[in-house]
Amino acid sequence: MKYLLKIPDISCNHCKMRISRRLEELGVKNYEIDLSKKSVLLEAKDVQKVIDELAKIDYPVKEFHEL
Repeated sequence: MKYLLKIPDISCNHCKMRISRRLEELGVKNYEIDLSKKSVLLEAKDVQKVIDELAKIDYPVKEFHEL
């Protein structure tokens, strides 16, 4: 399933690096982080697990949509 996550706290490449590292640890292979839109487009089986893990590293998801 594809999802678009809105994460207002994304602001720089350091944020992008931390989020990328956590997504890869979770086994998410296909993702795209857009700093200007403060969003992450990704494919995941369990989006709630991804949302929970991003919150643990201080990047709470404000909203998400299934695509």
